[in-house]
Amino acid sequence: MTITLPERPSTGHAERYKRSIVSVDVRDLGSWDDAVRCTFAFLHQVEALFAIEECDSQISRIRQGKLRLDQADPRMQEVLQLCADVEGETDGYFSTHWHELFDPTGLIKGWAAGRASQMLRGYGSYNHAVSVGSDTRLLGEPRPGRPWNIGISDPIHPTRLLTTAGGRDFAVATSAPDRHGLRIINPHTWTVASALRSATVIGPDSARADGYSTAAFAMGHDALPWVESLTGYEALVVTANGRTRWSSGFPGAIGVR
Repeated sequence: MTITLPERPSTGHAERYKRSIVSVDVRDLGSWDDAVRCTFAFLHQVEALFAIEECDSQISRIRQGKLRLDQADPRMQEVLQLCADVEGETDGYFSTHWHELFDPTGLIKGWAAGRASQMLRGYGSYNHAVSVGSDTRLLGEPRPGRPWNIGISDPIHPTRLLTTAGGRDFAVATSAPDRHGLRIINPHTWTVASALRSATVIGPDSARADGYSTAAFAMGHDALPWVESLTGYEALVVTANGRTRWSSGFPGAIGVR
């Protein structure tokens, strides 16, 4: 997924995390260096809390039985409750349980992008984009009278765009097997989900868009009928044989190639 921005000076910054590129782009007038710096400090805190590959992160210490949940950072409880909510909303296709270990990575990037956007609003920014890997939260406009424009990449040919979707206040999340070899599991069968190449969900909440895209990928061919039952969310999927399908209200679907 890429963000297509008009040419205009902005306060933007990007950093590489363990497995993701994280970027913050503020389009309001004025100096936003301090706000962007604080936003990245928060995102580094999130990484320190939830990096399951790091043995000293709080999530790893909880999984190892070395830290009780009531002793952890309050944001751990917030994410745990959100995961439980999304698991119920997706009939268990989004799951935080893997070999009896808690794993919130199916929505943590979307949650982080949403929380970072809230921070920027607290600093007075009403026009910005925050991306954490393939999850993006967008607010306002990149320039007066112009909506944000998001390109949805082809999972088979990543340099090619399938379509674009525009808007002023929305989140976009894409789930797909990554180049590191990580695969998405169907929690109902405990087998690798293989019916889709990618699942992209657009909606008002970035954490739920992330969790829903993970669930949609696990659902496979049942994903679009399920998304049609949701209020405020749309989806676009690429099947294993390369065919592109989308829900009835997906923005920009006419441009799908």
